[in-house]
Amino acid sequence: MVSDEFNRLWTKLSREWKNNMEQSLAPLTEGQLNVLELLMQHQPMKPSDLLQYLATTPAAITTLLDRMERNELIERSRDNNDRRIVWVSVSEKGRTEAERGTAIRSQMIEQSLDRISSHNQQLLVYLLGKVAN
Repeated sequence: MVSDEFNRLWTKLSREWKNNMEQSLAPLTEGQLNVLELLMQHQPMKPSDLLQYLATTPAAITTLLDRMERNELIERSRDNNDRRIVWVSVSEKGRTEAERGTAIRSQMIEQSLDRISSHNQQLLVYLLGKVAN
């Protein structure tokens, strides 16, 4: 059955992708890379603003941001007008790590796609787009 084969291949690809990303990105995690990329696009952001982009809970975001702050990847600051509001932005170290992580991910994608022709790469992206929507 096609669905069984798709599931088998997707699971294998996802597992290999996750393992390779974890090893290559260390000590950065893929979740941290995602947060850094979001912040670089929209900074500063409130932690609650991250909820719409990440499939997680407010408590998990707080834990993730705490770890990122300890590793000097982000900086938190209080709003000048309303001290209850905390703004999160990318530190210089975070910017460097985001650039490194993005380059690693791009290289992994290119290596995977280089196994098939340019035409089939375009077809794969088209078909994945159809499945995703």
